[in-house]
Parts: sequence; structure tokens; C-alpha cells
Amino acid sequence: MKSSAALQDSLFCFYGLFPAHTRKFLRVFSRLPMRVHLLMFLCAVLVSGSFPVGAAITPDLAPAPLTLIRFFCASLIFLPFVWYRYTLAVSGKALLRYSLISVVLVVFFWCMFLSLRYTTALSTSAIFTLVPGFSALYAIVLNKERLGKGRLTALFLGVPGAAWIVFKGDWQLFTSLDWNYGDVIFFAGCLCMGLYTPLIRLLHRGEPMAVMAFWVMVTGTCWLLPIAGADLFSLVWSEIPVTVWLGIGYLAVFSTIISFFITQYAILFLGPTRVMAYSYLYPALVLLIDLLSGASWPGAKILPGICIVLLAMLVVQRVQGVPSAADE
Repeated sequence: MKSSAALQDSLFCFYGLFPAHTRKFLRVFSRLPMRVHLLMFLCAVLVSGSFPVGAAITPDLAPAPLTLIRFFCASLIFLPFVWYRYTLAVSGKALLRYSLISVVLVVFFWCMFLSLRYTTALSTSAIFTLVPGFSALYAIVLNKERLGKGRLTALFLGVPGAAWIVFKGDWQLFTSLDWNYGDVIFFAGCLCMGLYTPLIRLLHRGEPMAVMAFWVMVTGTCWLLPIAGADLFSLVWSEIPVTVWLGIGYLAVFSTIISFFITQYAILFLGPTRVMAYSYLYPALVLLIDLLSGASWPGAKILPGICIVLLAMLVVQRVQGVPSAADE
């Protein structure tokens, strides 16, 4: 406790220089477990990695079978945990609920992998920052939630920031809404993905979230079987590059299983809105990953857009205050 107090004192050595509302935010933030924020940052890095990984492997495998294999592998990895910890018994009504949720994920990931054939990982990560806003709007209807000034502010901040990155800071492209084919496809996927969190809140019946996540992946695999069936039979499995299998492994383990457990743990401390706000980090992290992978610098014009979406995240972190029971 003494070391914690000493650390807090050192962090607030310039505390009196901040305005009153900023000091209040710093006090609240300092009481939250820093390890949870670090875990969520790790989760954001893992999920951000799925965009360049997806872009790297989509040329070698069609979107439908790629999405199917990802869901199937994630289900297999999750199976022993759910079987040992809980049970595999499930009712028909529960399967119907899980199937409705999995439709959203199937459409989103299919759109993601297809769009990455035509657009960049940076653009898709920027468009994904619109998902929290879509989720909030859907929640008004499905969950009878009220947006509040904080979420509205973050929504209005995140939209122009994401658009700025997509259009690479080119004002003429911005005003003409000159999206490429991949951007439009992924935007449609994000419209669908916005339903994910509201549907979970609407259809969750008190079962462990790990059980729900497992059956969502299983039913998603079933949805994809007829869609990807023709492609599966035409695939020459021996000709699929090792890099594609490694990419699928990354998507199934790191950006699906590990990110799921981190997210569920963090929600207990930060609440769903704060956790969701970490998606605003994706464009900056994808840009960093691209640069470390040897990609060319897209230009300083996109930096204002990245700053705007990061500010949107900070706004959500600030306005939520201490997580309430409702958040949890």
C-alpha cells in the first residue's frame, strides 16, 4: 500500500497544473487496476495484428473457406476447456440464440477477408472504429439504452477520425466520398458487427460467457459449411502455403481465444464501454505493425485522423468514471 501511494504521488507531481475536471479524471483513473489497462492494450495489439495477417493470407485462400477454417479451428481449441470446465449439453432454444449471434460474426469476417483483397489493413482498422458507434445506436433499439453525452461525443469524434485515415488525409477524396470496393464491403461488415454486443446483451441468459462463445463459433462453422462447400471441394489442401496456416492459427488463437478471455476479464473492472473504446487504438497499432513489417510510410497527412480516434478513446475512458454495476 505504501509503495502504491508513493507511486501515485510521483505520478501526480504536476497534479495542481491540471484543470479541475482533468484532476478528477486522473484520480478515477489512478484507482483502476493498471494491469487491466495493460491487458486491454495487449488485446488491442493482438486484434490489430489480425488486419495485416488477414491481408497477407487472403490472396491464397477465398474468404468463405478462410472464415470457415478460422471458426472451426477456434471451436476445436475451445472444446476441451468448455467440456472440462462446464458441459457440452445444450438446448435447441439456446442453439437458436447462438446461431443468431454467429450470423453477425460470419458476415463480418467474410466481409473482412473479402475487403482485404481490395483495400489496406490500415483502412479496415480505421473503418472498424465506427463499430462502437453502431453498437450504441443499435443498443438504443434492442437494449433500450440511452447514449448519453459521453458516447455521443466519442461517436462524433471517432467518425471523422476514421474517415480521415481511410481517405489518407486527402480532402478531395474526403469530400467526394471516393471509397474503393474493399472499403464499402468492410463498411457493410461493420454495420453488421455493430449488432454483436447488443445481441449478446439481448440473448444472454446467464450462462458462462465461455459457453456462449464456444457455441457461437460452432454454429458459425455450421452456417459457413453450405456457403464454403463448393470452395472446400475445389481446394488443393496440399498447395495451401504454410504461411496461410500460420496466419489462420494466429487468427484462431490470439485474435479469437486469447482476446476473448482478456476482454471478459477486463469488462469486470472497466465495464463494456471502456473495453470497447480500445478499438480506437487499432489504426495507430496497424500503422505501427505495417511499418515494422517493412511497409512504406503512408504520409503524415493521416496523423490528424489517428490523433482524433485516440482522443475519442480518451473521451470514453474519462466520461465513464468508475464502472458501475450496470456496466459490469
